[in-house]
Amino acid sequence: MRLKCLVIDDKPLAIDILADYIGKIPFLELAATTTNPVEGLNIIRNQQIDLIFLDIQMPELNGLQIIKIAGKQSKVILTTAYTEYALDGYDHDVIDYLLKPIAFDRFYRAAQKALQIFTPSDPVKAVPFITENPQRQNTAAYLFVKTEHRIQRVNLDDILYIEGLQNYISMQTPRERILSLQTLKRIEEQLPVTDFFRVHKSFIVALKHITYIERSRIFIGETIIPVGDSYRDGFYKLIDKS
Repeated sequence: MRLKCLVIDDKPLAIDILADYIGKIPFLELAATTTNPVEGLNIIRNQQIDLIFLDIQMPELNGLQIIKIAGKQSKVILTTAYTEYALDGYDHDVIDYLLKPIAFDRFYRAAQKALQIFTPSDPVKAVPFITENPQRQNTAAYLFVKTEHRIQRVNLDDILYIEGLQNYISMQTPRERILSLQTLKRIEEQLPVTDFFRVHKSFIVALKHITYIERSRIFIGETIIPVGDSYRDGFYKLIDKS
């Protein structure tokens, strides 16, 4: 499967970099590029575009406005130099956001996210199972997660955060990213409430791994996670009690 890609960015150099990256990934195909947001909307309407790499700050129309106008016809990965704008993208169900300058390995991980969404017939299926109640004992609890190739033990202490990707979740540990086919709500029900908290419709964080919190943004190492409006009060009440 090859995803047909459109790059919209008002900077020609940024387009050149992304076009080069797309050309290096076998499951991506560059369908078109443009520096003009209005032309980009016309391309979306008239061509079959699977995936848009979309800059946020542009003249005439910004990236978030383009998402609203275009609707859900194509999936979107935001590209931006401004973190505060990128976080807004989660309210528009974007697949990922890439902060400029974009390294190829980070670009590749975002592309893999997109591929997982477009290939539900080849799922990474998971059946989470907690061997003991983590709220009633002091030893480290764990999950056995069935991935595509194996059943893997995941220590709860190793989970940094969990991201919801439509019908998938992504568990991030210090060593790896583990994909599984289930909803964020389902995995939330399996986690100890004393250690994990849902801070956004797309994110659950491990409280012990939070580095710091700034302006409704949670920093876990170099990863930035937004705190959603409907989760903010509960999260800060929990923090105040700790």
